[in-house]
Amino acid sequence: MAADDLTVTAIAALSEPVRRELYRYVVAQDRPVGRGDAAGALGIARHVAKFHLENLVANGLLDVEFRRPPGRRGPGAGRPAKLYRRSALEFSVHLPERRYDLGGRILAQAITDTTMGELSVLEAVDRAATAVGTALGQEARSRLGTQRGRSATLALAREVLDEHGFEPRAVGHGLILKNCPFRDLAAEFPDVVCRMNLALVRGLVTGLGQTTMAAHLDPAGDRCCVLLGTSR
Repeated sequence: MAADDLTVTAIAALSEPVRRELYRYVVAQDRPVGRGDAAGALGIARHVAKFHLENLVANGLLDVEFRRPPGRRGPGAGRPAKLYRRSALEFSVHLPERRYDLGGRILAQAITDTTMGELSVLEAVDRAATAVGTALGQEARSRLGTQRGRSATLALAREVLDEHGFEPRAVGHGLILKNCPFRDLAAEFPDVVCRMNLALVRGLVTGLGQTTMAAHLDPAGDRCCVLLGTSR
């Protein structure tokens, strides 16, 4: 199952009211909790609590551990109790997709570079975004195999951009990006974010080893400000 499908399934698991309240109860505690405590807290039968807790585990929202109650040791201590705690996995759903984690990583690297006194802020954003885009392109390039033509590379660029929330669409000999994954930031800081997007896509093209494609700015209100087309 794809990561997006896992996320949707996990979030959908919380649509059931009792299951949602059990999840809230477990994550609100400062220690892992057992079925009996969870059932008592919500005033439901133990077998009902078990059913919903196991569903939350199956969907990646809770983890389990086994532990004997304090003071019970040795052969007569009985079986360890099954306890539930919040999973370390993170889930989020944005429609259309937003990737503020990626933008935050780029900007954090840019801030780090500027504290070293080497670059201006905008130069640092360019360098950080280009480096991330180049790394994405180089990582994806291995998928090409023996197909090194422009059409194959453009298809791969479209795949990578789609994975990162840009919603690329073919137009002519290039791509338009229907979605800006940093839209809220772009609305408030368009010069910085559009520059970051441009450097990111240019880095991707470099990483893919494609010299016949180029990214350039072409701002429009209903899509990302970057277009990917034939080199000028």
